[in-house]
Amino acid sequence: MLDKALMEILACPKCKGDIHYNDSKNGLVCDACKLEFPIRDDIPVMLIDEAKVLSS
Repeated sequence: MLDKALMEILACPKCKGDIHYNDSKNGLVCDACKLEFPIRDDIPVMLIDEAKVLSS
């Protein structure tokens, strides 16, 4: 899991909104944009092009 301080400053790169872990803790989710950003080797990949679009 990511450092708590890092989680407090991370935001969705598209809308600048809050993000949270997905259920399996291997990605970060923006509920407003319906995007899931992957975490690779304990590094969040906060690129819109790398995000997975979530179904509503």
